[in-house]
Amino acid sequence: QVHLVESGGGLVPAGGSLRLSCAASERTFSSYVMGWFRQAPGKEREFVASISRSGGNPYYADSVKGRFTISRDNAKNTMHLEMSTLKPEDTAIYHCAASGDYYCSRFACASESLYAYWGQGTQVTVSS
Repeated sequence: QVHLVESGGGLVPAGGSLRLSCAASERTFSSYVMGWFRQAPGKEREFVASISRSGGNPYYADSVKGRFTISRDNAKNTMHLEMSTLKPEDTAIYHCAASGDYYCSRFACASESLYAYWGQGTQVTVSS
């Protein structure tokens, strides 16, 4: 079982940037497909981005494509989400998630059901 802890959230003005991190307890971190999801107040949780076990094949939600970049460092058991040109609609709790699947298609990677392990989340608030 892998324990995930997010960090890096905060309050930022529109147009600003933030870097989220997800630290994993599992030494076999490289065995997991990783993803970021977010949940805004009153809305369902939605897919943001995912990354394969090796760090390739990043997928992004259309709403963040070109503004967010997902990456991972398997040597440090960490994953990051670089967020730029932030908008008020990016305000949400951001969760990282891990899946033991070997591979996922773009469609599958965007599905919450793929991920067995979730962090508690970090709040991102973008002011207008």
